[in-house]
Amino acid sequence: MEQLTLPADYRRSMIDLLGAEEAEQFLKSYDKPRAYGLRLNTLKTNQSSPVMEVMRNQFHLREVPWCQSGFYYEESSRPGKHPYHAAGLYYIQEPSAMSAVELLAPEPGETILDLAGAPGGKTTQIAARMMGEGLLIANEIHPQRAKILAENVERWGIRNTVVTQSTPEGLSSRFPQTFDRIMLDAPCSGEGMFRKDPEAVKEWSARSVEACAARQWDIIHDAIKMLKPGGRLAYSTCTFNRKENEETIARLLDTYPFMSLVTEKRIWPHKHEGEGHYVALLQRENATEEQFIKQENAREPKGGRKGKAGKAAAPSKETLTAWEAFRSWADEDLPGYVHTEGSPELFGEALYWLPRSSGLPLRMSQLSGLKLPRAGLHLGELKKGRFQPSHALAMASSAGQAARTWDLDPSSPEAAAYLRGETLPVPDTLKGWTLVTVSGYPLDFGKASGGQLKNHLPKGLRIHL
Repeated sequence: MEQLTLPADYRRSMIDLLGAEEAEQFLKSYDKPRAYGLRLNTLKTNQSSPVMEVMRNQFHLREVPWCQSGFYYEESSRPGKHPYHAAGLYYIQEPSAMSAVELLAPEPGETILDLAGAPGGKTTQIAARMMGEGLLIANEIHPQRAKILAENVERWGIRNTVVTQSTPEGLSSRFPQTFDRIMLDAPCSGEGMFRKDPEAVKEWSARSVEACAARQWDIIHDAIKMLKPGGRLAYSTCTFNRKENEETIARLLDTYPFMSLVTEKRIWPHKHEGEGHYVALLQRENATEEQFIKQENAREPKGGRKGKAGKAAAPSKETLTAWEAFRSWADEDLPGYVHTEGSPELFGEALYWLPRSSGLPLRMSQLSGLKLPRAGLHLGELKKGRFQPSHALAMASSAGQAARTWDLDPSSPEAAAYLRGETLPVPDTLKGWTLVTVSGYPLDFGKASGGQLKNHLPKGLRIHL
């Protein structure tokens, strides 16, 4: 392992924070190997399943103490290259980062926002805790990162999530006092990324800490605007300095008297097996009119549309046509599939299922003007009068729901070939849309005819194991 050269200003800041003796222990942790972790997808499997036993042995898993579904793995086992990863059975995630959602403790049926969601670790963890019930909006402002977030939501098989690409203010103007819980994994100076990413060391400076704290403060205003009275906000960073953590939270509590601190948690790399994380859990109480005025004046408003939902528009003729085509297809090829609460929406040829919750009966009028990398669950496309199912629908389905399945052994050449995008030989008796699985877990829909299973895995997801 190459030894890191840490900035002198950073070393001094950690001595000021921890004291000379503990800072020495902290700084020595940079000379040790970093921790590697994955989190089990409890929407698809559980710890007593046969595949879990395979993974325990193959990846040499050990429990992460602060997350029931989290595990350490040995770097040499490379679980990201296994077909089970393509099947969405787990998410590769730094162990410390698993602590934030555990503290937020989402519940099924709630309306939840992950305000800075990419690449998707906390979004997928929230979705697993929701168990497919309620509505999760996962947001990311940067286009490429928003695309990655949407891909991870798709791989995880989540059915009740909308991925937005918006500024925080673009959401707060639409969804005032809407969410039961909000996850704000704030953009930070990344001091907890130094072992994982040496480039983060080069980018660090005292000035970058100040800039990140200012940016975090700007985002916090919008997060609080969107939190229901009684709702909870988890603010987290992967950095160590007090300015971006405790001092930011103290400022928040001073500015918003109706916010209270429930608890704070720090994970330190010299005390725990992880790269480090900070989380503060806050709760919004009922605010007086005077306190609302203080909140609104905390920064200058920049305008923005109001958060009124408007009346629900009746589905268009084209949407109804596509929906009937999907239902007809599902009756024959995916008869066991059951939708979450929501409504069908058509974007060009692409049919989506827009989820909603009792707290937010989401309609397209509320999303109009927003960029939507994933407007709910992509069901498929209507092409020349025929419905073609999507990869997202396959990942959100189960083997028991499909009329036909073709199961692959994860260590077989056929599994590797399918993930490369190749056609597979199958019996002549297998005909029609078929859910391709690995150890019983979906990889994609293929179409069988004439002794061949045509591969429909999206080109961007094809891999060489």
